[in-house]
Amino acid sequence: MSLDPWLQNYDATCRLAQEIAENIHERNRQQRTGGNPAKINMTLRASLQKLKQSIGHLKESLLRASSTRHVMQSEADRRQNLIDDLLTREKQLNATFKGDIMEPGPSRSALLTEGAGGGPGVATNPWLINETEETRGLSFGEIKNQQQQIIEAQDAGLDALAAVISRQKVMGQDIGNELDEQNEIIDDLAHLVDKTDSRIRNETRRVKLVETKSASCCMMVVIVLLLIAIVVVAVWPM
Repeated sequence: MSLDPWLQNYDATCRLAQEIAENIHERNRQQRTGGNPAKINMTLRASLQKLKQSIGHLKESLLRASSTRHVMQSEADRRQNLIDDLLTREKQLNATFKGDIMEPGPSRSALLTEGAGGGPGVATNPWLINETEETRGLSFGEIKNQQQQIIEAQDAGLDALAAVISRQKVMGQDIGNELDEQNEIIDDLAHLVDKTDSRIRNETRRVKLVETKSASCCMMVVIVLLLIAIVVVAVWPM
């Protein structure tokens, strides 16, 4: 997995700050030994300006990523802390370059490097101060690997979350399809009930019509019988 561009720029800025710190250390050494540090001073001024611009670009990139929600809030806060550390280190480097503060002594990381075989002739790193417990004693490569592991863990968590959301989406679609089928069944039942009700009303009208016709036939029979009786009485000899 490729490293995040912001973290790549951050690593490059850290390397630039490390280079500035080493150049300041070399400039001070030349001053103590009577050398001419004019050339290295020019390089340091240009490097300090480039460091300031790089930190500004990091701030702008983080602001854009936060506003567009390309990074989570926790990651944005962590990166802001990294930028704050860079700003503090930039101020320290500028102050050391101008001679406002003395060059710091060897850090714990430098002592460990010497103990590992670097020897007293190896230039110590006067810039590694105010380190956190998580990065204390680590090289830039180790810090970079640590950050990459954190990013990979976050990516794995995001992948798992995306898988859960995908399963929930499929479940939601299945439930929606089931509801559509149930609605179709309910619509069919309602249509069948309407047809049955219409048939019942038709049959009820037919029954009433038959009843009416039956009553009319009975009355006609009675009338005919009465007429026959009257005729019989009339013609019967007394």
